[in-house]
Amino acid sequence: MFTTMSAWQRLTLLVLAGIAVAALFFLAFTAGRVAASPSHPDITSADAGFARDMQVHHAQAVQMSMLLRDRTDDETLRTIAYDVAMTQQQQKGQMYAWLQEWGLPQSSGEPRMAWMTSMAEGAMDHSMESGSTAGMESTGGAGSMAVGADGLMPGMATPEQLEELAAASDDDAERIYLTLMIDHHVAGVEMAAAGVELASTEQVRTLASRIEDSQQAEIDLMQALLDEL
Repeated sequence: MFTTMSAWQRLTLLVLAGIAVAALFFLAFTAGRVAASPSHPDITSADAGFARDMQVHHAQAVQMSMLLRDRTDDETLRTIAYDVAMTQQQQKGQMYAWLQEWGLPQSSGEPRMAWMTSMAEGAMDHSMESGSTAGMESTGGAGSMAVGADGLMPGMATPEQLEELAAASDDDAERIYLTLMIDHHVAGVEMAAAGVELASTEQVRTLASRIEDSQQAEIDLMQALLDEL
């Protein structure tokens, strides 16, 4: 024979039911937050390496472009130099903000270009193990982008070359700038192509693709101007 529950028993059951519902809601909400939260690249990722190294590469392009602007009266070259400086300064800030958002330092103990060379070596090892050379073709550029004995990344002007640009004027400054910037951009295009191939985040791949296209177009334009000098 069933007994009738007392008022306090009914109240206890209601409270327990309410706690259970609240707990289920909290777990569902927490699981949703965890699933929705983005997973950021780690410190050794290609994304982080690209953001760090390209910032350094861009900084020198900005420096050279501002030096040229003060040393030429050619309006075409002044416009190009100003555009390079402003564009790359903005992109530099964008990459700086990424690293902050990801909770990563702006510099690391990793050697410059390690994000490219390690990925390239891994792809080459895989290709050799599988007996294929297809992967080696796509990463050959990355493997050739090692830091030089002087510690500079590919395409970077030496301190002596920067001093030469700073001391030059008129046609000499224009010729030095165009020569240095073409080399700088060629390396930048290779770095950007590696970023497109190796980065895991869409934002990095998108910017890298934009850099690759714009700098290649600027190489063609600057080479034409250099040929006219």
